[in-house]
Amino acid sequence: MKIKKMVKEAAEISEPFRITKGEKFRLKDYHPADTGGLKDKGKALKTLQRGVELLSHFQEKLYAQDRWAMLMIFQAMDAAGKDGAIKHVMSGINPQGCSVTSFKAPSSEELDHDYMWRAHKAIPERGKMGLFNRSYYEEVLVVRVHEEILGAQHLPKELIGKDIWATRYQDINNFETYLANNGVIVLKFFLHLSKGEQKKRFLERLEMPEKNWKFSLADVKERSCWKDYQKAYEEMIQNTASKHAPWYVIPADNKWFTRLAVASAAIEALNSLDLQFPEVDKDKKKELEKVRVALLQDQE
Repeated sequence: MKIKKMVKEAAEISEPFRITKGEKFRLKDYHPADTGGLKDKGKALKTLQRGVELLSHFQEKLYAQDRWAMLMIFQAMDAAGKDGAIKHVMSGINPQGCSVTSFKAPSSEELDHDYMWRAHKAIPERGKMGLFNRSYYEEVLVVRVHEEILGAQHLPKELIGKDIWATRYQDINNFETYLANNGVIVLKFFLHLSKGEQKKRFLERLEMPEKNWKFSLADVKERSCWKDYQKAYEEMIQNTASKHAPWYVIPADNKWFTRLAVASAAIEALNSLDLQFPEVDKDKKKELEKVRVALLQDQE
């Protein structure tokens, strides 16, 4: 399949879930089981495989051109499939041109810095793709749902007021504008999982020994805050979606579609950069010709 046709197909899959203006966004308008009209799982998996190959092609150009960088941020409730999406979508990418950073609870050192500090250090360099498994958005999600966490962040008391969430939204928007102005393409994915599907996946983790390690009692505790998290996610997207750093609200009840939609969004974004391999100047071409001649004359 030609690249143009594949890119067009990718756009058709990802565009319905792309949010660039959050004012009118409502989470209830997006169904976790949506598959974008696709019903053939087998066909979708083949499309994903072609997409992974195309991503590899784009990533090679991104690395060689050394001008742009791409940051892909994944946020979701537990068991939504962040790890699986990252694994499958990036399976064809050269490890030298890609990095994955997982953000857990901040360390004591990290708490002694501003909350963007640890994320800023992990921003991908030019020519590379970086993936965040959770991110600085935890500061307006888990910290908002459990406001007692603010007490451990060593902030001056006068800075913890009713406007703190609006302030953090503003900080995040400014940070992402800064990244965009420096050639970092930011794509943000909220893997939208239903409560029923999460329960099903939790039970699978309990029943399958090889998945026991993924489960903890903390997961169940967070599940009890489901409504609070849904509200936090909705307000987060309403306040931080932008044209240069869009949110993709990806249905997550069907893993095969989740992975296809994420790959499609990445394909569309990379294609928009008009990536090209660097051109070799005349002097370099002459040098290469000399090398070619020398190699042909080499008698071993």
